[in-house]
Amino acid sequence: MPTRAVHLAIDAADPSRLADFWAAALEWEVDVEDPQLPGVAPPGYHYPDPVAMPLVFVPVFEPKTGKNRVHLDLATESAAHQAAIVDRLRGLGATLADIGQGQVPWVVLADPEGNELCVLEPRPVYRDTGPVAAVVIDSADPVSLARFWSEAAGWPPQRGDEDFAALRSAGAVGPYLEMLTVPGPKIVKNRIHVDVAPFAEDDHQAEVARLIQAGARPIDVGQGDVPWVVLADTQGNEFCVLTPR
Repeated sequence: MPTRAVHLAIDAADPSRLADFWAAALEWEVDVEDPQLPGVAPPGYHYPDPVAMPLVFVPVFEPKTGKNRVHLDLATESAAHQAAIVDRLRGLGATLADIGQGQVPWVVLADPEGNELCVLEPRPVYRDTGPVAAVVIDSADPVSLARFWSEAAGWPPQRGDEDFAALRSAGAVGPYLEMLTVPGPKIVKNRIHVDVAPFAEDDHQAEVARLIQAGARPIDVGQGDVPWVVLADTQGNEFCVLTPR
């Protein structure tokens, strides 16, 4: 079986504080089984399940520099719901952010550590995703990047064109994984990345080799001696191949 996307890892100067923010933002729960790596997931969630993309907060003390190349889009049900979510997030510590978006129907915010997110206007395509509509990756070539991530995440293509591509779980549940054309090269390590894992009965190293064959490459981000393998995708975005689960 292939690997599949299991969670989103977010670098954080204060993992507990950022976990509390995102749990309140998404109306999810904080999991403190490992206090060094707090996570948030929907109430009653059974990991790993594509019905949601849990968030895991990793202690990283280097400051954020520049706009993130990976961000979350949040779904809304109506204009009033969008406005209410924006107000609630600002009350939790989010701030308005200007990334050059101009006049758009969505609202760009930054979480308490400066990570950008978008609160989308109501869109029918996201009516059944839950609070997270999509995980969005900036890309020089969305079509080719989507081909790679279909292999890595185990999610089939859903829609797209030369400037945009979207994947979603085979069961058509949970958020989308989207690639969007954004000019400018990747310069620094991403502070947000998708982690993938083989199924419990599969061979870890064989799956790493398969992804390298698909165009990934091993990289060193200072991880040291760890049981997972750190790779970069075909456009240099870091991700981890976790142990089978």
